[in-house]
Amino acid sequence: METKNNLSIFIVDDDPFCGQLYEHQVRNLGYTNVTLFNDGQECLNHLTDSPDVIFLDYRMEPMDGLAMLRKIKRFNPNIYLVVISGQEDLNVAIDVLKYGAFDYIIKGENDLEKIDAVLKKIRHVMALLQQRPTGKIQKLLSYLGVA
Repeated sequence: METKNNLSIFIVDDDPFCGQLYEHQVRNLGYTNVTLFNDGQECLNHLTDSPDVIFLDYRMEPMDGLAMLRKIKRFNPNIYLVVISGQEDLNVAIDVLKYGAFDYIIKGENDLEKIDAVLKKIRHVMALLQQRPTGKIQKLLSYLGVA
């Protein structure tokens, strides 16, 4: 299972105050592999660094969070994306979840505590996925020495 120290986390927020606040919170929770980006394109340029989790602001220019989310999911559908936004519009939350966000956090509503909670959920899901038994075909291929 990924431990706190080797879980790779990107934070993408064009508001320097929010970005640094979230980065500080994540580091205070014990995560050390944290990268802060001030714009979406910079984050997209570093997807080959294989982040496990991306905290993504919804309202950014020139590319909003939904466009970013779709590009990231096309690049690697296994990245855990958490959208953080000042948008309280239920349709925004539904859209980002529909396109593959793991969770949606509204800025200012206990967002620092929610970051901690969502990271715990992600680590729990990762642990469960690693415990999942492999399928019969995978076992057969392994037995045959093919996989």
